[in-house]
Amino acid sequence: MEALAELAEERIDHRFKGLPPDAAGTTVGALAAERRSLFTGGFTTPVLALSAPALKHNLGALARFAAAHSLAFAPHGKTTMAPQLFARQLDQGAWGITVAVPHQARVARAYGARRIFLANELVDAAALRWLAAELAADPDFRLVCYVDSVRGVELMDAALRAAGAARPVEVTVELGAGPGARTGARTEAECRAVAEAAARAGTLRLVGVAGYEAEAPGADAAVVRGWMGRLLALTAELDAAGLFADTGEIVVSAGGSAWFDAVADGFAAAPELSRPLLKLLRSGAYISHDDGHYSRVTPFNRVPGEGSLTPAFRLWTQVVSRPEPGQAFVNAGKRDAAYDLDLPVPMAVRGYDPAGGAVGAERAATGITVRKLSDQHAWLDVAEGAELEVGDWVALALSHPCTIFDKWQLIPLAEADGTVTEYVRTFF
Repeated sequence: MEALAELAEERIDHRFKGLPPDAAGTTVGALAAERRSLFTGGFTTPVLALSAPALKHNLGALARFAAAHSLAFAPHGKTTMAPQLFARQLDQGAWGITVAVPHQARVARAYGARRIFLANELVDAAALRWLAAELAADPDFRLVCYVDSVRGVELMDAALRAAGAARPVEVTVELGAGPGARTGARTEAECRAVAEAAARAGTLRLVGVAGYEAEAPGADAAVVRGWMGRLLALTAELDAAGLFADTGEIVVSAGGSAWFDAVADGFAAAPELSRPLLKLLRSGAYISHDDGHYSRVTPFNRVPGEGSLTPAFRLWTQVVSRPEPGQAFVNAGKRDAAYDLDLPVPMAVRGYDPAGGAVGAERAATGITVRKLSDQHAWLDVAEGAELEVGDWVALALSHPCTIFDKWQLIPLAEADGTVTEYVRTFF
């Protein structure tokens, strides 16, 4: 669409870290057409790169999983906040895009999303005015959000009435994943009260039930399957009570990137309802995967026959100091690398030639570990005999996609040989 095409017309400048200084003033599209090498094309360190082959693999893996289990898929856009990646997900057959807050919905909408699932209760009057206007302007636009309290329903209803909403906002009752979990009504009785309030509100349309299983205390496969059973039983109960009277399909949604196998198992046991059931999966971190948290928890570890994911990120840094034997510092830290779940892990080293860049064969970063991060430095421990010099480029593997993407506004998409073919724009 036109808005996506316009991203290629943005000018490269000082806002975008890691990009070649001599590209200043060039459009993003023109720089991509140059097909520069990440290693010898004038990029400065630190620079985050996204692997094109890994991205393609991961997009296909979840699309195939969803199709195999007859699931609709609304990947969580808050992971990347990258409209170019939203477009690839939609091209792979995604039903729509999931978001968490109004700003994210506005970004997805600005870049052409026709269906948005907002996995939160939306009670902000200004955001609801915007939503009412969007729904009125486009009869084909659909946004579904959570409600988890009678108070929330009342606030939404009041704000939408004040906005003169012409179309009702579709809502799903959020069932919490248990005591001590994140959001969501804790009991079926509370959910019924919320559902009844939503069904009474003329500005809302109750279309289903939803929630997020990964925050269940002590979450494991049995806990998640048990919660899915509750989710579907609640759906059947509300359906039998006639609370979904004004919808053509019933929406039930769950599933992040850690338990989509157990969620699929739960959906397979869905009861017969009065109308078609939209089984909506919302995984997000899968798109880039990682070398830490999600490499440990991905369901494909449990069901390897159903697919696999490949880590797609490398943060290339440069050794700027070797002040003591056994110690080195590279020029990337908390401002550049995710560190909320795991420290980065050195994976590879490239020698550096000031006349040519990071040249020569890539070698494993054997004997090199990250001890801690400062704002702009990673502290490396270097084992005796490990080869590492000032100037060398060191590739760091990272953990937690959601806090990797948000530190970079324009991310080179690189082929296996380092050729950069595209730049992915983020909007955090």
